[in-house]
Amino acid sequence: MNPGDGGGTPEDGRRRELPAEVPATPRTPDDGAKAERSEEKAGLGKGKSLTGRQRLVKGLWPPRLTRAQLIVALLLFVLGLGLAIQVRSTNDSSALRGARQEDLVRILDELDDRTQRLEDEKRRLEDQRTGLESSSDQAEEARKQTAERERQLGILAGTVAAQGPGITLTIDDKKGTVEADMLLDAIQELRAAGAEAIQVNDVRVVASTHLSDATGGGVRVDGRKVAAPYRFKVIGKPQDLEPALNIPGGVVQTLEKEQATVTVARTEKIVVDALRPAKQPDYAQSSSQ
Repeated sequence: MNPGDGGGTPEDGRRRELPAEVPATPRTPDDGAKAERSEEKAGLGKGKSLTGRQRLVKGLWPPRLTRAQLIVALLLFVLGLGLAIQVRSTNDSSALRGARQEDLVRILDELDDRTQRLEDEKRRLEDQRTGLESSSDQAEEARKQTAERERQLGILAGTVAAQGPGITLTIDDKKGTVEADMLLDAIQELRAAGAEAIQVNDVRVVASTHLSDATGGGVRVDGRKVAAPYRFKVIGKPQDLEPALNIPGGVVQTLEKEQATVTVARTEKIVVDALRPAKQPDYAQSSSQ
């Protein structure tokens, strides 16, 4: 329209034409994913809603521990450590699981025998107490029990001879492979089985007995040289003493591995007549004086 026409306006002269239409570039799937990630980042920056995974990560890290939670965690750790130690000790103490049935029966019998010996000793002491309480002449009864106790202590100390049922243990060491510690193991095993008196060749074994290897072969018992064959005379219950030596992996098998010949025989009467001198203590005195 020209400016001279009556229908025009003053601004019509400044009207500009619109630019030509530019075709839009088609969007690819990658462009859509990038746009979504950009929107998510923008949303995080502007405080918009988070996804479930983002809320979980944000709630767990960084950790926010209170003092009470820290104490509970420490207590749970200590409890777990204690349970682990207990389980391990239980497994270590279960060494009998791999033992044969015969070995378990023998061990059980030995425990029963030791329990029976303790019960007998308990009854004997109770009878002594009853005798002292009920005796009309308590002084005489006390003297009798004192004499009996002195005799028993003399047997244990090796100052008096003793006799009774037991076993004889003979160790023939022709190759000289038996050492002092092997004989000591035999003595300890016999004591554990209830031996009341032990004699090795012509030496009385007491609580203070010590053994060592002798120069040139043999063993020294309390300083006295003892040569093979080693003969043990042991007083005690034969039914307890013999099985204690013959247990699997025990004294007899250990000595036989050293190519020694071992013989164990039960005897109704064993005489232990090797004596030790009674020593008077230099400093110790009876507390009743």
